[in-house]
Amino acid sequence: MGHQFAQRREAEVPASPEEVWAAIATGPGIDSWFMGRNEVTEGTVRTVFGEYAPELEITGRDAKHRFAYRSGQAPDGRFIAYEFLIEGRSGGSTVLRTVTSGFLPGDDWADEFEAMTLGGELYFRTLVEYLTHFAGRFAVPVTAFGPPGTTWSRDRSLLCRALGLTDKPKPGDRAQLAGQTGPADGVVYFANAHSIGVRTPDALYRFMRGFAKPVIAAHHLFGADAEPDRARQAWEAWLTRTLA
Repeated sequence: MGHQFAQRREAEVPASPEEVWAAIATGPGIDSWFMGRNEVTEGTVRTVFGEYAPELEITGRDAKHRFAYRSGQAPDGRFIAYEFLIEGRSGGSTVLRTVTSGFLPGDDWADEFEAMTLGGELYFRTLVEYLTHFAGRFAVPVTAFGPPGTTWSRDRSLLCRALGLTDKPKPGDRAQLAGQTGPADGVVYFANAHSIGVRTPDALYRFMRGFAKPVIAAHHLFGADAEPDRARQAWEAWLTRTLA
């Protein structure tokens, strides 16, 4: 049967249209809130996240107003499309609207749609958090994978404990990070059934439900001395200790 969908989100952020455009339409900008490493060319947006490396066609580009791109359509009808709309406001703020649309084939689309929806919420709130606290700066993305052979429900509980959180964290809760690249105090900016997001003065830390490996750490480091390889190794060691 399959499922056609369109998800709309909107937020006003304390950033200029130029800063919002840099965040959604350049590789370094997308690196600072989405996932993996990203490259924007004249015609495509390419993301590399582990073994996942989609290349999407740009279908609309109106500087500081609209940016859109989408995948090709598979034989079974599957596709996904992204649209970003930018509206400047007086006083230096900007309204950002996003539309994620597409088609999921088959009769078993519901679980995939739920995971995609929960993941989309995390990415949008991370984008808003980035534009609120780090606009005009670019981050080093770091991806680390937790150990295999565990379950997300167990690992999520252990992650919450390690971060000094309850099993039901909510935005505004204080978090503590220690044992990776240095201790830091942070605040939860997002949490749902599949993810936890924490902001510190120099980073956005995210812990997400994975597939082959139950936990993925997908972080964005804004410090001038950020070293992605060293940070990845440190976070993978931290995940192994924490989830043992």
